[in-house]
Amino acid sequence: MAVAESAAPTEPKRLGVFNQLFRFIVIGGGCAVIDFGTYSLLLGVLGWPVWLSKSISFIFGTTASYLINRKFTFSGANTGNTKAKAGAFALLYTITFFVNMGSNQVLCVVFDAQEPWQFTLFWVIAQGLGTLINFIMLRVLIFRD
Repeated sequence: MAVAESAAPTEPKRLGVFNQLFRFIVIGGGCAVIDFGTYSLLLGVLGWPVWLSKSISFIFGTTASYLINRKFTFSGANTGNTKAKAGAFALLYTITFFVNMGSNQVLCVVFDAQEPWQFTLFWVIAQGLGTLINFIMLRVLIFRD
């Protein structure tokens, strides 16, 4: 007769880096839709000022990013002080916001952007840089094991 194994609860297994990166990018795309959708609604439909519309949309997008990534991308590292992690996340995204805005501005000035394709390309480069920084810092510092 076989001995029954104990059914001890197990912690969720941490995903590998490539699975985390894939989920992070997919979730980021969804959160960008939340950000842009909120921005469009507040600015275009309600006529709110640009700075206020962008501020609120950024908060909605990053809050969604934190909550969804914590649950589905970095679920194996959801232990510890969640208030501290939320604060670290807010600090990281504040820094990343300025890196994103700054790198976009520098590229536009250095390459004397005049054409729509240039503005789009520089936005994509800045967004990619911000995404890379966010992923590395979230994985290494905020949602580490």
